[in-house]
Amino acid sequence: MKYRSGKEIRELFIKFWVEKGSRHYPSFSLMPDDPSLLFTIAGMVPFKAYYLGIRTPEAPHAVTCQKCVRTNDIENVGRTARHHTFFEMLGNFAWGSYFKKEAITWAWEFLTEVIGLDSSKMYASIYQDDQEAYDAWHGSVGLPESRILRFGQDENYWFMGERGPCGPCSEIHYDRGEKCACGSPNCGVGCDCDRYTEIWNLVFTQYDRQQDGALIPLPRRNIDTGMGLERLTSLVQGVETDYESDLFMPLITHTCARAGIRYGKYAKQDMAVRVIADHARSVAFMLADGVLPANDGPGYVLRRLLRRAARYGRLLGFEGSFLHEYLPILIEVMGDPYRELIEQRLTIEKIVGVEESRFEKTLAQGTELFEAEAARLRGGQRTALSGDVAFALYDTYGFPLELTLEMAGEQGFSVDKEGFEEAMKAQRQRARAGSKQKKSALAGDLYTELENELPPTVFTGYTAHGGEGKILAILAGGARIERAETETEFEVVLDATPFYAERGGEVGDTGKIYAENGALMEVLDTTPRGKLIVHKVRLTEGAIAAGVKVRAQVDDGRRSAIRRNHTATHLLHEALSRTLGGHVRQAGSLITDQLLRFDYTHHEALSLERIEEVEKIVNVQVLADTVLDAAECSLDEARSLGAKALFDEKYGEVVRVVTVPGFSSELCGGLHVRATGEVGLFKILREESVGSGTRRMTAVTGMNALAAFQRTSRLTARTMELLSADESNLAAKLEELLEETRRFQRQLQEVRLKELTQDAEKIFERKDVGGVVLQTGKFDSAQPEMLRGVGDRAKGRCSPTVVVMVSLERGECRLTVMADDAAVAKGVNAGALVKEAATLLGGRGGGRPGMAQGGGKDAARLDEALAKIEVLLENQTGRDPLL
Repeated sequence: MKYRSGKEIRELFIKFWVEKGSRHYPSFSLMPDDPSLLFTIAGMVPFKAYYLGIRTPEAPHAVTCQKCVRTNDIENVGRTARHHTFFEMLGNFAWGSYFKKEAITWAWEFLTEVIGLDSSKMYASIYQDDQEAYDAWHGSVGLPESRILRFGQDENYWFMGERGPCGPCSEIHYDRGEKCACGSPNCGVGCDCDRYTEIWNLVFTQYDRQQDGALIPLPRRNIDTGMGLERLTSLVQGVETDYESDLFMPLITHTCARAGIRYGKYAKQDMAVRVIADHARSVAFMLADGVLPANDGPGYVLRRLLRRAARYGRLLGFEGSFLHEYLPILIEVMGDPYRELIEQRLTIEKIVGVEESRFEKTLAQGTELFEAEAARLRGGQRTALSGDVAFALYDTYGFPLELTLEMAGEQGFSVDKEGFEEAMKAQRQRARAGSKQKKSALAGDLYTELENELPPTVFTGYTAHGGEGKILAILAGGARIERAETETEFEVVLDATPFYAERGGEVGDTGKIYAENGALMEVLDTTPRGKLIVHKVRLTEGAIAAGVKVRAQVDDGRRSAIRRNHTATHLLHEALSRTLGGHVRQAGSLITDQLLRFDYTHHEALSLERIEEVEKIVNVQVLADTVLDAAECSLDEARSLGAKALFDEKYGEVVRVVTVPGFSSELCGGLHVRATGEVGLFKILREESVGSGTRRMTAVTGMNALAAFQRTSRLTARTMELLSADESNLAAKLEELLEETRRFQRQLQEVRLKELTQDAEKIFERKDVGGVVLQTGKFDSAQPEMLRGVGDRAKGRCSPTVVVMVSLERGECRLTVMADDAAVAKGVNAGALVKEAATLLGGRGGGRPGMAQGGGKDAARLDEALAKIEVLLENQTGRDPLL
């Protein structure tokens, strides 16, 4: 068998199916449209709506090499030969086109004639009752009956859900020889060992399963296949595992060279090397597709993988940030066809570096807590790390549970996962208030039915504010109606419209629709529904029916303000890139007639000087009054011209590029001014953080910017009047006033602290808890910094000691807990004490083993919270509180 690179195999697969008439789609994003999935987990996910009958396929059959991420068994990655989080799935798909015979014979042709696999080592498994598949394998391919195996539903039948499309499948297996066998006399296809490796799964969706389990033949039979590129490559290259193929070895070679080790010598080192190689791929591709580090959702998975890789790097002796070193290697191996790795290189490197630095800081603190708990477990009778500690490691120090499980396992301990989940559940309940949950599954609705029935809406708004059209459909209450009466709200679809539908952060147009029969509709909002533009309207005069001709008129004043803000957003994006660096990437936006809000990737707050520099760059472009250029071209052509593309947008083959000549170029379907001068004036109002590695700018243009300047001017004038100052000495006067206030506050605090410490014997109650002196005191309206001073003095009176101070103010409780070094050495963790107590008070808290703060609004449960602290303290010092 001829040696072929992974890149060559990928190209051969696509070429083969294109020659069979399939349309080639470049890999879709790792972030699917399906709200039931965190990531794209298979090649068919982007086509799921076709299989469900929700949308009509653009082509009868297709081929892809799809980027995928699966995270259901992260802990096995690195431990086994073939587990991966990121992988590429080769797939061919058909909807009402070719079926079993073609899918089977062509798959065989590709593997044996194009790739050159040994046909004598190949087996096929089929569903036990699928005679059609058997006939194709035996009669058309010529595979001997002895190498066609029949299995039941568990192995060879595919279901999309409890109801819906389903069908039998056929898997192709390859015999890798005795050297990979498990030695069992029953070893064969289906065995869990590595001898008979599944290469390709061919799924034949031909039935619609009903609620009662009945199988109804689908009107259109479909094909869905999937084959892992990594697995096929390892077979072609004759290596033992996927990790030894050319898709992974450059990454592994770099790790080994950096660590000064040899791959294959020590199993524990090999595992670390494989984890880093796999996770480096996943992290890079997630970031390239717009996933940003977070504490939940896809961002949590990203952070979890990054930190797991970083920790394994530490185990190999790596110090500081190192994961960014793998990006140039990945680009060399996979930059063709995945150009996003090249286009987002600076962003990926910056975010990876920032995340590693942050993790390094928390890793030391969290490891200190973990080792203290592990030492206490070794000295006692228990073998499980408590759920409270696991949650503290997760919530305070950023340790994924899986990392804690691995660390505990390495020392022979288990983790109370139920306790951890209880703490997580309580946190989710606190965070859920006011949140909106996504729909749990992809489903068709009235809009998709209309999209399949009606022609795409013609948008005329790039060049016009008004235009003629005809009502194609009226929608109300989730149903299609033929007629609507006065003073009602409903939705209408026109054949053509100048109204822009909300997209890409730009809000939808409003205005009026005048009907030829005299009816008048006020357009409240405009939204996209696939290829249709839907107008939400209120009928203010007359009655309306489908088929009536109308004239649509956009609110020109509001649209002009939106245009100004949208063009300013492009100018801001480019100005930030030039000021901060090429890693800046748009992470979201909101463009209204009142303001623009721009989210972007950056790791730190901007100084006032930087903000002013950005404002200057934008306003210089505004004064230049440069005429914009908007033109359509192919996506590849747009990228070759350097046009910025947004990670969360889905682009077709033809895209619209908006250019400010000599300054910026972006893929954009929105509305813009004719020339930059129409923006009028640009002013940044606010710059803030909205998440790890993501900043947000809020700005205004035109008359809204003028209003902002006028507000500032009035405030400045009033402040000067109050302080009897002018612009030249206003800042100095304010600093003088603030310093005087701070001086009075310090004096007051010193007096108050003296009073409190003089009465310490009366204020604090003391008792021995597990060999530690627990000091508890209650105070009225005491500030945290004052309590810390009181606590420092209280710690000096005895040792080991834990000082618990409660400040009561207007029904709320604030907790400050401090532990001296001797108490911490005995296993005391103030952060864990406060976290539990604050939860009982209806709040939250945390901190370090030596000092923590928190509180809540349920002061009625204060005694219960203090009792909880005592019980926890007993546990931390290793004594049973019931004895």
